[in-house]
Amino acid sequence: MTRIYLEKGRTKIVACALDWPGWARIGSTEDRAVAAMTAYADRYRLITTDAGLTFDPGPITVVDTVTGVNTTDWGAPGVPVAEDSGPYRVAAAQRTVAVLQTAWRTLDDLARSAPRTLRKGPRGGGRDRDEIVAHVIDNERAYARKIGIRRRPFPADDRAALTALRAEILEVLGTPADGVPLTGGGWPPAYAARRFAWHALDHVWEIQDKS
Repeated sequence: MTRIYLEKGRTKIVACALDWPGWARIGSTEDRAVAAMTAYADRYRLITTDAGLTFDPGPITVVDTVTGVNTTDWGAPGVPVAEDSGPYRVAAAQRTVAVLQTAWRTLDDLARSAPRTLRKGPRGGGRDRDEIVAHVIDNERAYARKIGIRRRPFPADDRAALTALRAEILEVLGTPADGVPLTGGGWPPAYAARRFAWHALDHVWEIQDKS
């Protein structure tokens, strides 16, 4: 089975796969959120295949429901679940690294190959390619603070700084751990893995859809 949880905000619901970081979509109802996530299975499979992973989801099973926050209503998974307080095991850490590396590589490829000007629409508030890429990078630097990594702001085209940041993220999230948040006021590793991967993939798919 595919274990998922539902994060229920006031206006949006996020459906997230517990075991596959980044496979998460939103909807206005529980059924629509689950349907949206299921509809993205083939797109997520492209990422896992490139990552060298076998992705063979079974029937969707909702194993937890949590109350969302403002972040949820923006359309992002914003709340850890009870399971995140348990051990973050070797298999989960390895899967996270593989998915994140592939998501980042795909985003980097799109930063070079996608049209600079994207079709406008409700997704992303009309941002173009370079603005989306810069947004992802800036948020990764902010997210990194939640796992104990602090880096000064840097331009999106500073490849040395970006490579160093991502290497440090992979080192942290590629290390098995207990479920304790990785820094004071921060995130447990399993939730952090889902949040990093979701954000990168959400914008990968946005750029693809608007190219």
